Amino acid sequence: MLTISIHKPMLLRYSHVRIRSHQKFHKIDPIPFVKMEAKSSQTRKMEELSVKHPTPFIPKLEPSGEPDLQFDRLQTSDQDLVQEKKFEFGRFIAREAILDEELWTAAWLRAESHWEDRANDRFADSYKRKFSDQEFNAIKRRRKGEYGQKCSCIITVRKEPKNVKYTVVKSVVGTLDLSIRYLLDGETFPGEREKAPPFCSISRTQSNRYGYISNLCVSKAARCQGIASSMMHFAIRLALLEGAEQVYVHVHRKNKPAQELYRKMGFEMVEKATSQLEEEQTYLLRFKA
Repeated sequence: MLTISIHKPMLLRYSHVRIRSHQKFHKIDPIPFVKMEAKSSQTRKMEELSVKHPTPFIPKLEPSGEPDLQFDRLQTSDQDLVQEKKFEFGRFIAREAILDEELWTAAWLRAESHWEDRANDRFADSYKRKFSDQEFNAIKRRRKGEYGQKCSCIITVRKEPKNVKYTVVKSVVGTLDLSIRYLLDGETFPGEREKAPPFCSISRTQSNRYGYISNLCVSKAARCQGIASSMMHFAIRLALLEGAEQVYVHVHRKNKPAQELYRKMGFEMVEKATSQLEEEQTYLLRFKA
């Protein structure tokens, strides 16, 4: 299963991966009302069975405080992007998000993944909208370095066929966050010093620099196509280019598909687990260059 972890200013403790069936992740558009003449119950039943549900889509919502977002905005074509750091695979491209609409779509995708198992909750849509608004603003703050660390929002977008243009909300199919951090003085792995002294120093040396991956999720409609592993490979490559010698990720102990994905990519479990990891039922995994 592919899920996400919710990003916080300090180290995150969750990194979930969901691998599920192919199904659109957007909110389903209501079936338009059609006035019908009175018919027999058998005829109505046959017609109801033949109704085709419309393709799901992300609703045209305006996040609070961000009225300038255009959810019908067309995705920027590859030719218009001057980006050296991108990774093409199959029908997709992994790169850093540029447009605000891309950031909000990434936030909505994380909300969809987070509430995926609670689709029948009557307040699920309200929760997802509130979460996506908050996550959208949090992504923008993290990208500006307001938490004292460099953070990038990585997205995967569909390659556009010839003479076809996707909107942003239909183009983004995956996302994750990559941050470059430093170990606290005396740490050998992130979070080792659960109760660091108030004025504990951070040694900003290359040996103490590491990458941290979080908030990995892929839309239902695009799963089982290698998007999660390709985004991870791209994020690891970016971390190494930033001088990080190690990359870390947290995963829940019951999330076996995620653990298997990370294991195949070369991640190994950090044997020393803190009491906080024990309490939160998570493992800390490490990739060494």
